[in-house]
Amino acid sequence: MDKKNLKKIAILNVLKEQAKPVSSARITQLLNASGYDFSERTVRFYLKELDRDGLTVSCGRKGRNITEQGLSEFHSSQIMHRTGYLSARIDQMMYRMDFDLPRRSGKVVVNTSVADPQMLLGYADEICQVFDKGYAMGKLLTLLSPGETIGETVIPDGKVGFCTVCSITVNGVLLKHGVPVSSRFGGLLELVGGKATRFVEMIHYDGTSIDPLEVFIRSGMTDYHGAIRDGNGQIGGSFRDIPADSRELVSHISERLDSIGLGAIMELGLPGQPLLDIPVNYGQIGAIVVGGLNPIAILEEQECRVVSRALNGLMDYSRLFYFDEFPLRLKKIIAES
Repeated sequence: MDKKNLKKIAILNVLKEQAKPVSSARITQLLNASGYDFSERTVRFYLKELDRDGLTVSCGRKGRNITEQGLSEFHSSQIMHRTGYLSARIDQMMYRMDFDLPRRSGKVVVNTSVADPQMLLGYADEICQVFDKGYAMGKLLTLLSPGETIGETVIPDGKVGFCTVCSITVNGVLLKHGVPVSSRFGGLLELVGGKATRFVEMIHYDGTSIDPLEVFIRSGMTDYHGAIRDGNGQIGGSFRDIPADSRELVSHISERLDSIGLGAIMELGLPGQPLLDIPVNYGQIGAIVVGGLNPIAILEEQECRVVSRALNGLMDYSRLFYFDEFPLRLKKIIAES
């Protein structure tokens, strides 16, 4: 990337962090505080070019705002710097969550899908079956009404937020019990007769900037309809490495999490032994965790497009409810809209 484009990206970076229009003088101040050497005249010059390209928009004397096209351009420019982004995000959310298992209180990590409420209601029965069959991360979810915020996502008018527990919640709980967990990859699990037999696709977390399950779901590679129909299909899952000496403790914590609807580990391997043909190092065991975004894939399989974000934010456990309440609660939101 040449110096001119780097300077434009630096300006876009400043604008994307601001909640209101920013003047050229303020942009210059923020850039120089970050170690750049910009004059206000130079900033004004580049802002005119950014306006021309549709990446920023003038708000008169108030200053500039970044546009959706500008946000897209910024994120595209950062792709080479974001290779390890997902692994870093996993660690960040794992440390931020404060869920207390004995007290059943605190925040857990959630995924969020923004969808049309009527469309969501049309597939409510199938979504509930994904939970009921054990192909979701636990049994809990929550709904967000228009205007509510989770992480960086604001639910727009005419939509609802469908939040499920993220599998990284398991990492966070285990860490708080002294068990370090390494998340290796997300993949597609092939089910035969309701039992996971192998991974047919996988994407390593340290080599991607996008959650693997988001990719598989949006690409139409899943088969949850087959999974809920006869137990033969392809669902999202992830692979973890855990210290072998912690196996008994991990199994116990997994049972406790399952008892309060948070789901847990689908398969737990043996010390130093491959799990579903995935090798592990000496002193480690493998663990397979069901994907948190799994329920919403039912809609994508019917080409009903939704915007889904894994690791979207933190949600208080008290806001979650069991999946069998989902249809009635969704109808209530629809009636109030």
